[in-house]
Amino acid sequence: MSQRSERTLETGWRLSDGQGHEIEVSLPFDAVSSLAAAGLIPEPYAGRNAEDLRWIAERDWVLSRTVTLDDRTVELVLEALDGVVEVRVNGQLVLTADNAFRTWRADLSEVAREGENEIELRFLSVVREAARRQAEQPVEVPYHRGNCAIPNINMLRKQQCDFGWDWNPALAPFGAGAVSICPAKETRFGRIEVVQAHHDIESESVSVTVRTHVVHGDGASVEMRFADRVREAVVEAGVAEAKFFVEVPEFWWPAGQGAQRLYDLEVICGAAVAMRRIGLRRIEHVCLRDDRGLGFKFRVNGRDVFAKGANWVPAEALSGRIERAKVRDLLQSAVDAHMNMIRVWGGGRYEPDWFYDLCDELGLMVWQDFMFACNLYPADAAFLDNVAAEVREQVERLSHHACLALWCGDNEIIGMLDELTGGGAERDRHLVAYDRLNRTIETALKEVDPEANWWPSSPSRGRLDFGDGWHDGGSGDMHVWDVWHENKPFAAYRDVRPRFVSEFGFQSFPSRGVATEWIGDLNPSSPAMESHQKNVGGNARIVTTMMRELRLPQRMEDVIYLSQVQQGLALKTAISAWRAQKGSCWGTLYWQLNDTWPCASWSTLDHGGGWKLSHHMAARFYAPISVLVVPEGEKDVFFIVNDFGENVDVTVQVAAVDLAGRARPLAEVEVSAWPSKALELFDLPTGTLKDDEIYVFTWQYEGGAGGDFYAPKAWKEYDLCDPRISMNIKETEGEVEIALEAKALAPFVALEADGPGRFSANAVTLLPGMPVTIRFVPEKIGKPVNFILRDLYSATMGGTL
Repeated sequence: MSQRSERTLETGWRLSDGQGHEIEVSLPFDAVSSLAAAGLIPEPYAGRNAEDLRWIAERDWVLSRTVTLDDRTVELVLEALDGVVEVRVNGQLVLTADNAFRTWRADLSEVAREGENEIELRFLSVVREAARRQAEQPVEVPYHRGNCAIPNINMLRKQQCDFGWDWNPALAPFGAGAVSICPAKETRFGRIEVVQAHHDIESESVSVTVRTHVVHGDGASVEMRFADRVREAVVEAGVAEAKFFVEVPEFWWPAGQGAQRLYDLEVICGAAVAMRRIGLRRIEHVCLRDDRGLGFKFRVNGRDVFAKGANWVPAEALSGRIERAKVRDLLQSAVDAHMNMIRVWGGGRYEPDWFYDLCDELGLMVWQDFMFACNLYPADAAFLDNVAAEVREQVERLSHHACLALWCGDNEIIGMLDELTGGGAERDRHLVAYDRLNRTIETALKEVDPEANWWPSSPSRGRLDFGDGWHDGGSGDMHVWDVWHENKPFAAYRDVRPRFVSEFGFQSFPSRGVATEWIGDLNPSSPAMESHQKNVGGNARIVTTMMRELRLPQRMEDVIYLSQVQQGLALKTAISAWRAQKGSCWGTLYWQLNDTWPCASWSTLDHGGGWKLSHHMAARFYAPISVLVVPEGEKDVFFIVNDFGENVDVTVQVAAVDLAGRARPLAEVEVSAWPSKALELFDLPTGTLKDDEIYVFTWQYEGGAGGDFYAPKAWKEYDLCDPRISMNIKETEGEVEIALEAKALAPFVALEADGPGRFSANAVTLLPGMPVTIRFVPEKIGKPVNFILRDLYSATMGGTL
């Protein structure tokens, strides 16, 4: 949206702590990034620096500039004002902002003057302010001390992971998004509401109502343009409305289900112009009771869609470093791995408009948490009023997006009622407070969008059910964390029979290039590596699991390689088991897609956007047509899953392959795979394989093919042969082709480049006589690139590269 007379104040600001630190800044900014860019502090992400920079948030800071006005009847508009901020104009307090998720407006007609005016934003110490607000509570409101290295983040309406999380540094950043001056009485859009109704897929028709809320616009004419049609309406009581009937619409579909057609909507009222892109679609959140409990799935345009995806955390620990192009690359990487949904996690932030525009364009459904996570929260009137205003604004801003599939009240607070209180009367007291908060969120949501898809919490067994969503899979969504946190074998995932899994995951180390650049010492127990591991005992758990699943390598770079392989194996084990339950289970969103900074974490994308080996593996285990093996008792059961919208004829071949690479055919079958549930193909007795054999299977269908393998034992139990891999490199225009060929079975063959770029595949399995060609597209064309080859034998059995 744009108003012609709006004046955006991006430059000319000075930030000072009054103690010798003073710099020029431009908006948007965060203080930590700005101080680093000015050379006044060391790089926050490097080494152990983050731990020594918390003094920044312990001080008050002043952001100031002057602005010349020729009219006093103006408003000051402040967006993404992050922290607790006293706003003064010409020395007079015009507002105190304490919610980073709201837009603040102040009428300056009584304090502004024609000519030069001084604007001052005093950022009170968020550390001190959080402690002060906690002290004012009648009883302490618990927060997750294991996550929050800086206490009391639950007192502030800002990004919850700013005070630390088990993958994020505790830097407590603060800053501002945009500040502008607008005529106080100018006509502007308060909200543009888009309501779709009468979806009829068979006759292909949609009714669209555009309801425009206009401030200072009564009696004005509004022109609306949509789907090659033009309507005019007059503003009455602040609202203008027009209806459009689209007889032959092109529907918006999630990635992998169809195209992402978006229609332009333009709304004009005098000088005010607003643009939206609208996808015609209907997303239903279907929760029906059956003999197991409460189901949980998404139905798009009448089609049940298995949700494949991951959880999204902020793109950077410091908001001033977020770049749209890099975020698009992260989201594109999700789609490239056959994902169709991301969950915007409740401990981060509501993303900017352009983020959801990208999800619309890419076909990524968005599960949108409200920003409450893993803590308990106050329930006094002032806090709840603040929350209600936040919710209304965010729903008004985002509800028109085609990608928006679900609003969820919070992340993991129901479980925190037990974990943070010790149960009993203390739990009951905080349960009442939680219910007030949750109802406030739901009420504000439904005030704005009565038809919105709503889920009270994640994990949750359903409305007004405060039971265990971590271990009970019969109803609602689950978070499955016992494999990681309790150090269980990957096979434990198969014991879970969920309806929808919205969190689960396994850690790995960052890729070698990232770790070398930002951390330095690659030893998992070095102080620097431990500083970049925020989950207590995480590095030890990665290595301990490696001893259980693989064989320990001698070199640190191979430890990194194997950590990403085993992360992919953990995710594959879980997702294969749960996709094989399609029809009862309807979604897997692993934790997590991306990193906020360079660290050891559950992400499959490195900080900076590079693909870990586990992300390459995800692109295969999330393939739309997949053959899956799930051991059940004394047999290995083969399933096929079809995530397309119609039946697909598939031919499947299964062979036993020994360590030398010799194949022994076992089965071949032709089936028509339907999309409504996983289809059991056949089963083979557990003793079908010899001790040195694994299953290798391939499949073909019209327009595609795939292949995979399944090893029934831990890889450390196989005495691998030296695969003697040859690598033939051929440079072509704009990319490099690397042809790989092995003389024996070679699992998880990986390539590393000494420069940034993208491999077409990685962590591939080679068989004799079946070469694989991998393409590498460097970021910088023309710069020589060198490659390092890794494989399981060389990393763990003393082979040489």
